[in-house]
Amino acid sequence: MNKPSNEKYTEKHSQDLPTLRKIRRACNKELYRTAKRLKLWVPPERLAEAEELYLKKVVLNLPYIVEHSSNRKLLSDWWSENVCADIATLWNVEQDDLSKAFREAFGG
Repeated sequence: MNKPSNEKYTEKHSQDLPTLRKIRRACNKELYRTAKRLKLWVPPERLAEAEELYLKKVVLNLPYIVEHSSNRKLLSDWWSENVCADIATLWNVEQDDLSKAFREAFGG
């Protein structure tokens, strides 16, 4: 049985960074699902502001997020620590409720 060389193995299992379009769409979906879980109507302008804020934080931490892309619990923890407070004040909701709704929507 031939063992694959390390070069091929790491090449095969390394992830490419997602495009900005993919990141933006993912952020939009996650925030939309979170608002649905909260049973809260968010005005389109506040949703857009939250999406921009979330997008900026994701782009700034992209290597970490890509590295842990298969660990939704860890990413949910990251979101709660880095993003949740800003969006909670923007949407006028409790931070704990928002964090819980995000975890349900995101799967972490």
